[in-house]
Amino acid sequence: MSLDDQPIMQPNPKRVKIESRDTNGTYKTQSRTKWVIEALYSESVVARLWRVAAKALGSANPPILFPEYTGNDSAFYVYRSLDFWTSGFFPGSLYLLLERLMKYPQDTPLSQAKNDGNSLMPHPLQLEHLCKWWTANLHQNALKHDTHDLGFMIAPWAMKAWELQRDAAAYNSLIMAAHSLASRFNSTTQCLQSWDVCVTNRYSFTDPSKDFLVIIDNMLNLDLLFWVARETSNSLLFDIARAHAKTTQKHHIRKDNTTFHVVNFDAQTGNVKAKFTNQGYSDDSCWARGQAWGILGFMQTFGWTSDKSFLETAKALADYFLAHLPADGVPYWDFTAPVLATSPRDTSAAMVAGCGLLLLHKALKGTSDGDHYLREAINLVDATVTKFLNPPTIQFQTTQCTSKVLVYPEGCLDENDSDGFNKLTVGDQLTSKPRDTILDGATINNYEFAPRRWSNHGLVYADYYFLLFGNMLLELDLVNGESQCID
Repeated sequence: MSLDDQPIMQPNPKRVKIESRDTNGTYKTQSRTKWVIEALYSESVVARLWRVAAKALGSANPPILFPEYTGNDSAFYVYRSLDFWTSGFFPGSLYLLLERLMKYPQDTPLSQAKNDGNSLMPHPLQLEHLCKWWTANLHQNALKHDTHDLGFMIAPWAMKAWELQRDAAAYNSLIMAAHSLASRFNSTTQCLQSWDVCVTNRYSFTDPSKDFLVIIDNMLNLDLLFWVARETSNSLLFDIARAHAKTTQKHHIRKDNTTFHVVNFDAQTGNVKAKFTNQGYSDDSCWARGQAWGILGFMQTFGWTSDKSFLETAKALADYFLAHLPADGVPYWDFTAPVLATSPRDTSAAMVAGCGLLLLHKALKGTSDGDHYLREAINLVDATVTKFLNPPTIQFQTTQCTSKVLVYPEGCLDENDSDGFNKLTVGDQLTSKPRDTILDGATINNYEFAPRRWSNHGLVYADYYFLLFGNMLLELDLVNGESQCID
């Protein structure tokens, strides 16, 4: 059965018109019910996240370990400590679900379940509790001065907690995190230090006073600085973020619009000592997720500064990204690495780039370029879910309580009564071990000299940006019942 023939899980399918690639890599226009849109908002997506999150409900204390990736030999997450850079993504995903419920009640399965009666969903109060439960121990990360990743560790959940619920603790953590991040700014290099140390099987940098390492990923942490700068009228934070973006624009972008992963500066003079990779194929190659970080990061920076040079940089990076996709539309982990039968893809790069393309559409709305980037964004996610979406077979179900309770005056509550204490559970229609992640096909690091290589697995931030893409479509009013996503 072809993908076009697969059943759609949710009622009231959303219609889209997109341009999709044919087998020759050219484009053709199609108008049909897109299962990719259903995948973005399906019950299965919610159930998969709920299944992981609910594991912590019975614990005595809030989580101190957070999901990162699924191994090739396991369907289940491998967890990392709360101070690891990816700790904010899973709670951030829970807050994205809460945002759908609170801001877009007509376009979420949580709300549709109330109307069609065909689905079971968590009660909104349970989701709110899980959001707070999974973030209770993360506030302390805002005080860390030894990492540039505070934007990843704090912003995905804390910004939503403040926006949706006016959570004062989250607001304070955002402010503290921004100032902690700003402490890593060097006025000579005009950028934030990314890593204090970096050790591979090829090189070793262990003295941050000699080697000032800056990675393209750091562009995504600037959003935190800009946000707090606006909230607190702090022009210094704004200037630091803008200066870092300018330095990255100058030194991380090659003439062919590809990106270096790492630039090593002399902290005393500001001169560039070396440019190399820590996760790509080679020092001169184009690591796919690094290119995606650049697209999204420069578009976020453009949104805060209105500096058109950042917009032009993002466009150039995006055009390269799109021009070098393979025929099936899913990026390999590195655009210039040799392509073999075993070459890994990176769905996290696809999802990050997809969000950047939506911001390009937003900035260029009403123009042919704006329409182009929207079509390409949909194509990119379409290709990714076609090839790497884990089967959307997970659904909610209830397990009836085995004990009875006394009810006055009728006597004992019947065990089949739907008003009893029934437990919400998650089941898989097909397999006994459903994978924890929404997507497979991600690659953390396939660098030849990496101490450890990871590829072809699920990854928490691939799923986070998949969910973010769906929320961005809602924010842009591109998904609304039977309305068309693209005219």
